[in-house]
Amino acid sequence: IDAEISRDGRYLFVGIYYGWRRNDVYFKDLKKHKDWQKLTVGEDARFTVAAHKNHFYVRTNKGAPRYRLFTIDPAKGWSFDKWKEVVPQSPKSVLSSFDIRGGHLALRYLHNASSKVEIADLSGKVVRAIELPGIGTVSAFTGNADDDDAYYSFSSFTTPPTVYETSVHKGGRKVFYEVKVPVDSSPFMVEQVWYPSKDGTKVSMFIVRRKDLKKDGNHPLLLNGYGGFNISKEPSFRGSLYVWLERGGVFAMPNLRGGGEYGEEWHRGGMLDKKQNVFDDFIAAAEFLIKSGYTKPEKLAIEGGSNGGLLVG
Repeated sequence: IDAEISRDGRYLFVGIYYGWRRNDVYFKDLKKHKDWQKLTVGEDARFTVAAHKNHFYVRTNKGAPRYRLFTIDPAKGWSFDKWKEVVPQSPKSVLSSFDIRGGHLALRYLHNASSKVEIADLSGKVVRAIELPGIGTVSAFTGNADDDDAYYSFSSFTTPPTVYETSVHKGGRKVFYEVKVPVDSSPFMVEQVWYPSKDGTKVSMFIVRRKDLKKDGNHPLLLNGYGGFNISKEPSFRGSLYVWLERGGVFAMPNLRGGGEYGEEWHRGGMLDKKQNVFDDFIAAAEFLIKSGYTKPEKLAIEGGSNGGLLVG
């Protein structure tokens, strides 16, 4: 269960979660309602809700496995037939989160398991894309709903966390804060590859390596995986990884089924009676890395924590 109150203190929302695939949402207008109102209950889908200037904005995968965004005027009712779609499901990207900043929508997408951010007006019309430094992860888009100044954090396998300041209306960016690390990432690169799993499903994988790496099969390789609970494995900076890379190691991280990188169908493709797909995806990643000359079996190590520990076991 979780709770959130709107910035003006008027609306209180409570979400009740059933595992990682669905949740109910109740709300109160604290100026009017004595009892809880049902916004959405009993649906086999996920819902994230925010309020802004007496409207609700709801991100959901109901009828859209890669998510879409609705707006609701509670003065006119809040049954599903009153919801208005403002951001339809993308054909290729997953709408992973949204924020209201500077009177606009900041839409964070996962496209091929890395971040893409667009600014749209409140009707859903895209104004601009936020230019990012490369393939990586935007982990926050913060600020006040009506203020033009906004901030977002970006990191990648080769870029330590950096906070940028931007104007919602004008665009542009400047560094607000960056983490300094005693690491030289310039000799290394990130590539993204696709490989077939046992059933033919194409799976993406990030590989971090030296730019001058020779694919002769002689490199120690660390293969990391998770594949579950709708959790997306996105590019992020790990300082400890450079102890490995600087000594000639290669790091690989596939986006296994069970995660949320490609929407709800990808998530459900690796859970319950489909769990074997996760193991097959991980084994296929190892086979691809060996066949492609990145490593060989006696130099390949696998790691994972929590659900990833089940995977590795």
